[in-house]
Amino acid sequence: MAWRPDALLEGFEALELAAPDDYDGRVVATLVRLPPREAPRGAVLYVHGFVDYFFQRHMAERFAAEGYAFYALDLRKHGRSLLPHQHPCFCKEIGEYFADIDGALGQIGAPVLLAGHSTGGLVCSLYGRFGKKREAIRALWLNSAFFDWRARGGTRRQLAIASFLGRFLPFWNNPRAVLPAYVRSIHRNWDGEWDFDLKLKPLMGFPAYFGWVRAICAAHARVHAGLGLGIPVLSMHSDEADVVLDWRDTARWSRTLGEDVTVLAFPGGLHDLVLSRREIRDEVFSQLFSWSARTAP
Repeated sequence: MAWRPDALLEGFEALELAAPDDYDGRVVATLVRLPPREAPRGAVLYVHGFVDYFFQRHMAERFAAEGYAFYALDLRKHGRSLLPHQHPCFCKEIGEYFADIDGALGQIGAPVLLAGHSTGGLVCSLYGRFGKKREAIRALWLNSAFFDWRARGGTRRQLAIASFLGRFLPFWNNPRAVLPAYVRSIHRNWDGEWDFDLKLKPLMGFPAYFGWVRAICAAHARVHAGLGLGIPVLSMHSDEADVVLDWRDTARWSRTLGEDVTVLAFPGGLHDLVLSRREIRDEVFSQLFSWSARTAP
């Protein structure tokens, strides 16, 4: 394995992390970094959400300016790691991603501030409790963590049915489960200010496979039961401006993660808070770095 110039972001480097074949065949994850520089405040590892990948250059540069070594992980079957033969963004259980984080932490070393957005926040929270190399994590930052479905009534019943069927028919799917409103709100082709690859994060998303729904339901249940994390946690959320999740769920279930949990609200923020308008994202970073400095060993 060798670092190479990243194909998507100029000035970044990428490293392919091999993994054993799974039910789809060949599997890889991709670790992305800013080239090494002095990092007196340690390292951060960022994990993206569902139908997502790392493209937030400004976030990496902000971390670097604050004295962090910045790394981001494109999980298997997402973004840079999606291979032509694979079911996009699919897993049968969240634990499949733990090997990707293991590989990334092995390259980075400790201590690490583990950061997760949306489904990445769910993955990172569970890794903090069950991951093989969880001792390498000094703290956890969550950006609109996906701790419950934004669904009520009939929609929640449909999810329960999909979860049940996912045990037997994991690749059955809803091809229209992802609505275009969020991508429209952030991409510069529509109402946003950001540029990203619409093949890797499409306007209409990828299908929501029933096996994936089952995996998410099981992961939610583990969070709802409490994780007892022994590290500091900072969980951030928006309000009704988040068109993907219900902020109340994120706020509620964040408090089940452990004893040292800080929950902060950023009204008017987008689902990915660091993609919000400038005054909101600046406040996000300000609060994040102040908290991180207070919790540093």
